[in-house]
Amino acid sequence: MAHRLRPVGLDFVEAAPVRLVFVREAAAAPDMIFRALAEDLTGWSEWFPGVASVRPSGDGRAVRLRGGVRFEESVIAAEAPDLYAYRVDATNMPGAGAWVEEWRLSPAGTGTRVQMTFALDGAAPFRLMWAVARPGVGRSFREAVGKLDRRLARAHRS
Repeated sequence: MAHRLRPVGLDFVEAAPVRLVFVREAAAAPDMIFRALAEDLTGWSEWFPGVASVRPSGDGRAVRLRGGVRFEESVIAAEAPDLYAYRVDATNMPGAGAWVEEWRLSPAGTGTRVQMTFALDGAAPFRLMWAVARPGVGRSFREAVGKLDRRLARAHRS
């Protein structure tokens, strides 16, 4: 890993200088989505674009993206079926200073409202990159939730 990031907590989600918030509804129930996020780590690469692998590592997760970016993460909240959040502890992405990703799940009719927040801080070029990347990250999130929803529907039928 290139460098360690500042160890921030869940409160950083509201205080971060850069916050990207995305929402999409899914047909699957909150508990099914929560289990996919928190328990089926190896499944992430099947439904989240850009993710090459996620595997358990110590008390957290080791994530590798397509293209070579790597993260060491700590789970900072796992409150089934409503909240799953993790902090990036180390990465090879230049300029990152602090990073939390939070997934909030709430009932929406018979399905789930999925809200993901990227809370970020770092050097000015890093912050600017995320501002420019916002539309693409949003598309990636919406695509991921759609793929996850279809994957869970197939598993539920089996």
